Amino acid sequence: MFKHTLRASALTLVMTVSAVGVGALAWAPASAAAPAAAGPVVKIDNFVFGPAALTVTPGTTVTWINQDDIPHTVAASDKSFKSKVLDTDERFSFTFTKPGEYDYFCSLHPHMTGKVIVKAG
Repeated sequence: MFKHTLRASALTLVMTVSAVGVGALAWAPASAAAPAAAGPVVKIDNFVFGPAALTVTPGTTVTWINQDDIPHTVAASDKSFKSKVLDTDERFSFTFTKPGEYDYFCSLHPHMTGKVIVKAG
């Protein structure tokens, strides 16, 4: 019974591949690069946010990318935004809509700090 079920499953797979074509079953490898961020990027590396200060206009989306081999977070001092814990190569984005100065830090490593300055254009 098991051999018959296995043979039928293999035959179904072959028929499906033949019907849809091999190209339809292709997928991106796990190592495929994530899409590029549309706006400014702050890199997290070696326990530092870089650049440490960034000036943008209202409506700008800033993306933080953890390029460190240690997990980090991005948390606003005024609690207006907070990321989840970011592992290596993970990203967090936030759109700044109001002018002001937004100090932030890593909640896992509070000595890591940065600032986004939002100025009307």
